[in-house]
Amino acid sequence: MITFASDYTEGAHEKILQRMMETNLEQNGGYGTDHWCDSAKEKIRMACACPQAQIAFLVGGTQTNQIIIDTMLQPYEGVVAASTGHVNVHEAGAIEYTGHKVMTVPSHEGKMQAKELEQLLNASETDDNREHMVFPGMVYISHPTEYGTLYSAKELKEISDICHAHKVPLFLDGARLGYGLMSRETDVDLPMIAALTDVFYIGGTKVGALFGEAVVFTKNNMPSHFVTRTKQHGALLAKGWLLGIQFDTLFTDDLYCTISRHAIEMVELLKKGLQEKNYHFLLESPTNQQFVILDNAQMNRLSGQVGFSIWEKYDETHTAVRFATSWATKKENVEWLLSIL
Repeated sequence: MITFASDYTEGAHEKILQRMMETNLEQNGGYGTDHWCDSAKEKIRMACACPQAQIAFLVGGTQTNQIIIDTMLQPYEGVVAASTGHVNVHEAGAIEYTGHKVMTVPSHEGKMQAKELEQLLNASETDDNREHMVFPGMVYISHPTEYGTLYSAKELKEISDICHAHKVPLFLDGARLGYGLMSRETDVDLPMIAALTDVFYIGGTKVGALFGEAVVFTKNNMPSHFVTRTKQHGALLAKGWLLGIQFDTLFTDDLYCTISRHAIEMVELLKKGLQEKNYHFLLESPTNQQFVILDNAQMNRLSGQVGFSIWEKYDETHTAVRFATSWATKKENVEWLLSIL
């Protein structure tokens, strides 16, 4: 069955697999102390225009979110996210498992609004019962969001300014960052993200890598003994060069952007075809995830022919489903999907 259920249903880009084959019998130091990781870090610093960046490689998105939040917060602090934020909804309580509360502000098509964030931070700082409450110690956003939406440069700067005024670090989850950067509707680029956030990560798992995320601490602010604390989480990969090779490849000859752009081209083809067939969308997404409203009977018939994600109930007879393209999506598969709709 052909599936559009997610953007990590394929393995890895062929150039990464080729590089792994070429270096398979190479002997490297463990835990990221190898020349591949060093090379990848330098290429990422250049792409971010952030020469002071401290970079670490981790294996997966939930692991990365948990470790960043846990190592950057004090035990009495929590993280602020939109109510639909991945750390609040789809990570099985991984953040709470470390002892940190996820504190929420309203979601507006996946995004938080700066004014509502400021209200929460102000309320915390002026609460007479503050010492009995969880302190908001970090702000979490994702770009793209869980709904495929994007922060504009203006929105990102407003949130960044509020965070820094309240001395709260801003963390940007970039699990699908490539697809956001290559959207035709964005005015945000990698150097801007590096300048406005305190930490973010560049997703590899969903964008061409076999696995892996590159964490970028932008203000010389990597938590003390980060390697040790990563190991305490059971997340320190002994064969760390496998991560280094992948990101070194992704950041050679603009591969990361090139394959991300392909996903956008494929989703534009899909979106145009859906519009021509008069399908309705849950919201407007400029990235590789499209949320389409289907009649429940039609959805059930379609589920026997193609893979997709059931997203949320729309009303008693309709459901919003997600179709996602990726770096590996084939044009003929998009055309086939449109032919059966």
